[in-house]
Amino acid sequence: MAPRPARRRVAVIGTGAIVTGSHLSALAAHADRTELVAAVDVDPVRLDAFRAQVPGDIAGYASTGAMLDAVRPDLVLIGTPPALHREQTVAALKAGAWVLCEKPLCLSLAEYDDIAAAEEASGAYASVVFQHRYGSGAAHARALIRSGELGAPLVAHCQTTWHRDAAYYAVPWRGRWTTEGGGPTMGHGIHQYDLLLHLLGPWAEIRAMASRLVHDTESEDVSTALVRFGSGALATVVNSVLSPDEVSRIRVDCADATVELTHLYGHRNADWSYTPARHVRPERAAAWGGPAADVPSSHAAQLGAVLDAWDAGTRPPGSGPEARATLEFAAALYKAAFTGRPVRAGEIVAGDPFHSAMHGDHPDWAPEGRA
Repeated sequence: MAPRPARRRVAVIGTGAIVTGSHLSALAAHADRTELVAAVDVDPVRLDAFRAQVPGDIAGYASTGAMLDAVRPDLVLIGTPPALHREQTVAALKAGAWVLCEKPLCLSLAEYDDIAAAEEASGAYASVVFQHRYGSGAAHARALIRSGELGAPLVAHCQTTWHRDAAYYAVPWRGRWTTEGGGPTMGHGIHQYDLLLHLLGPWAEIRAMASRLVHDTESEDVSTALVRFGSGALATVVNSVLSPDEVSRIRVDCADATVELTHLYGHRNADWSYTPARHVRPERAAAWGGPAADVPSSHAAQLGAVLDAWDAGTRPPGSGPEARATLEFAAALYKAAFTGRPVRAGEIVAGDPFHSAMHGDHPDWAPEGRA
């Protein structure tokens, strides 16, 4: 029997709610494979409170650089505001650590290029947290769709209709291009359309609209898009923080079945349904079934996939081209919305205003302007 890999030494950057909740529970689920050794936070009170609630006597630091120099962790979990992600991710990669960073991984495709360059130079990898890909229901649906068992995907709908009030946007970094990167397109709906891309593969063309209808923010509070996939399938994507009845939903109509996921912030097997077309024989539909294990979508599920990749010596899921594809989709949606014309995959390259900023320096949507 091969020896069990050593526990990975883990550091967290940021000790707010996403780390104390989701990341700590993920580490607890993989306690036999990870060891939390350090935490970073600019707020000493919050840092001390965090250190008091976790097992052991972990080291505390006020800066990422000081922690990386002193600790040299194997894996860094980043749960800070989005404007800090690129700098902290690049620093961790340069120190030789792998990274699992909250979405968005960075604020633009130009910032992604910096991360990709740091990956190449260091040999380490940076993954973005898109935990909805990792539940057993999502894995099962993707296998059925990609194998062709459900017939060709034809029509899809991706819906993130949530509600956020004025108090939510009172946090200084929210709703601003330079600190959050955008509105619900970047900060909320990105989870669902990342899963849609995971299910259906590369997109080819996008047309979109975005608007500020309620909130006093720089960025949008609602966006809609029409998408053509490389396969020819057509989809709608809706991202909103204006919706009192909150729901997250993906529906894919294939030639032989409709696949539907309805949830809010996470899914289990029971949240997925399969409706066969009338011509499908009952025994064929029965074989679609569901996975025997019920693994919820979660940070723990994604952390497990990252650790598996590390043990295997392979690029982890949610990194590299996968991470870039979702960020490119966001940039293309904004470009289509703000220019009023269709955007095709691959057209946003260095020199394009939407490569360096999600608002593309559009005069009505730049930080100094209002729509």
